[in-house]
Amino acid sequence: MIKQFFLILQAVITDNNKKTIKMAKKQAEVAQQERQERVNETISRTDQFFRDNKKTIYGILIALLVIGLAIVAFYKFYYQPKAKEAVAQMFPAEANFRNGEYDLALNGDGNVLGFAQIIDDFGSKAGKDVYFYAGICELQLGNYQEAINYLKKYDGKESILKARAIGCMGDAYVGLEKYNDALGCFDKAAAAADNMFAATYLLKAGVVCEELGNNDKALTYYKQIKDKYPQSIEGYDIDKYITRIESQK
Repeated sequence: MIKQFFLILQAVITDNNKKTIKMAKKQAEVAQQERQERVNETISRTDQFFRDNKKTIYGILIALLVIGLAIVAFYKFYYQPKAKEAVAQMFPAEANFRNGEYDLALNGDGNVLGFAQIIDDFGSKAGKDVYFYAGICELQLGNYQEAINYLKKYDGKESILKARAIGCMGDAYVGLEKYNDALGCFDKAAAAADNMFAATYLLKAGVVCEELGNNDKALTYYKQIKDKYPQSIEGYDIDKYITRIESQK
């Protein structure tokens, strides 16, 4: 009896499984048909939209093509030649800069352009360094605000030059007696350099702190030089700065 019961039960289960599988297949077919109908409907709507807006779509594509060609033409026939001319104008100005002729390098002499006129005529087409050079020239000539204006526009990626530009802004702020602004620049310059050159900016930061009457903060800058950059030029003489402040306590 038990054997017959299980045989009957197995037959029932098998029959149910067949029905379940058949039902699942039917549901899958229905779902697939619904998906296909939705796809067909989407394609139909897209096709209808394209037919209804064909002129507008073609107009937009043509406009984009014209704009793209205009950009390419501008870059090839205007920007590139101007950039090439700007770079050529930089050579004599850079030579005058290296010779320490800062006024000539900045303003030119009527025959060759200086950095200031190169910026006026070409902007940054000669490269971002033009702002760096112009800022240093203004600083050397004692035109501190003009130096800051140029150096703020310099956006070089090389860490040493970036630090020097920021440090030179600090020097210009010292020239303007804006010591808090100068201190901020020297801090940033030291962080940007993060090598032996940082010692220069840390020393300047310490001197500015002394000018502001904050000897304790100045001492932290001097001790940072002693701890991190003892082999730097500033590191060889830093003990006298530290001793001078500590002797005042």
